[in-house]
Amino acid sequence: MEFLVSLLSNPAIMLGLVALIGLLAQKKTGTEIFTGASKTAIGFLIFGIGASTMTGALKNFNELFQTGFHVSGVITSPEAATALAQSTYGFVTSSILILGFIMNLFFARVTRFKNVFFTGGHSLFFACVLGLILKFHGFSDGAAILTGGIILGFCSAFLPELCQPFMRKMTGNDDQAIGHFNMLGYALSGYIGKLFIKWGDETTEDINFPGWLSFFRDFLMGCAFVMLLLFYVSAFAAGPEAVTKLSGTTHWLVFPLLQAFQFTAGMSVLMTGVRMFLGEITEAFVAISEKFIPGSRPALDVPTIFPYAPTAVIVGFLCSYAAGLMAIVTMVVFKFSVVIIPAAHICFFSGGTAGVFGNAYGGWRGAVAGSFAVGLLLAFLPCVLYPLYGDMGVLGSTFPNVDYNMIGMLLNSLLSVF
Repeated sequence: MEFLVSLLSNPAIMLGLVALIGLLAQKKTGTEIFTGASKTAIGFLIFGIGASTMTGALKNFNELFQTGFHVSGVITSPEAATALAQSTYGFVTSSILILGFIMNLFFARVTRFKNVFFTGGHSLFFACVLGLILKFHGFSDGAAILTGGIILGFCSAFLPELCQPFMRKMTGNDDQAIGHFNMLGYALSGYIGKLFIKWGDETTEDINFPGWLSFFRDFLMGCAFVMLLLFYVSAFAAGPEAVTKLSGTTHWLVFPLLQAFQFTAGMSVLMTGVRMFLGEITEAFVAISEKFIPGSRPALDVPTIFPYAPTAVIVGFLCSYAAGLMAIVTMVVFKFSVVIIPAAHICFFSGGTAGVFGNAYGGWRGAVAGSFAVGLLLAFLPCVLYPLYGDMGVLGSTFPNVDYNMIGMLLNSLLSVF
C-alpha cells in the first residue's frame, strides 16, 4: 500500500512510466525507451524545482503581507490541510487516491471523457476532501473508499472536458488537457472571456507598452518588476524586524530583491521543464491512446499552458489576488464566522491560469474579468465547508480550489438530505 501511494503521489514517476509504456508500444529501441522515459521524468522534476522555488518565495510574501497589513484568519493551504486530514484518515484518503486513479482509467476507456489526470498532488488533495465529507456523514471506511474513489475517478475524466474548448483555442490542437482541480473556475473564466470576444484580438501578449515600460515585452523582466514591487511594498509595511525573521543574516532591504529574483528564476526553470517533458509525454501518449484507451489525452498541471500567454499569467495573478483582498474586507465588514486569507501561491497558479483562459477568446479584458471572478471564488467558497473540516480536526487551514469546494458542497448537501 505504501509503495502504491508513493508511486501514485509522484507525478514525475507516473509520467515517466507512461512514457515508458508508450515507447514500448511503439517498439522503440532500448536506448530510445530509456532516454524518452528519463527525459520525461527529469523534465517534470525540473518543472517541480521551478514550482517549489516560486511557491517558497510566495509563501514569504504572504507572511510579510499578513504581518504588514495586520490580516489574520484561515490561510488557504491545501498542503497543510491535507497533512492534518491524513494524520487521522490516512488509510481512507490514500485508498481513495489509488481507486480514483484506477476509476479515471476506467471512465476514460468507457465514456467519451478521454482525459487521464496526471497531477497526483491535486488528486491527493481531492481525495482528502472527499474522505473528510464522507466520514463526517458516517460512512464506513470501505463505503467511503468506494464512493470517494468513484467520484474522484469520474471528476478526473470529466472536469477537464469542460476546459477543452479553450485548450484547443490556446494550443491549436486537441492533444493535451488541463489537469488541475480548479477546472470549473477555468471554464468559467473562459466563458467570461467570450463575453469580450469582439475585442479578442487585443490580447495580453500584444499590449503596447510605452518606451519606459518596454522591458515588459520580455516576460521574465515583467515578472521580476511586478514581484519586486509586491515584495518591497509588503516588506516596508511589515518593517525591518518582521523581514529579518525571514531573512536571517540577509539584510532586510536585500531580502525582497532576492526573493523577487528567486521567484523569477523559478519561473524560468519551470518553463524549461515544461518544454522538456511535454514533447516527450505527448509523443508517448499517442501510442497508449491507440492501444489501450483510444482517443485519450493527458491532463497535465497548469504551468504547461503558461507559455501560450505568459503575460496573461501575471495579469491573472494580480487580478485574482486583488479579488481575494476585496473578499477579506467583505468578510470582516459583514462579520463572517471565518475570514479566508488568499495564499499568494494559490492566486498565482490558479488566478494566473484563469487569466490565460479568459484571454483565449476575450483578450486582456477577458483575462482581467475571468481571473477576478475566479479570485472571488477561491476566497468565498472555502467559507462554506470550513466548519465541517473543523469538526473533523482540520483547523487553521483549508482547501481553496473551486472544484473541491463545488463538488464538496454538492456532495455534502446531497448526503445531508438523504
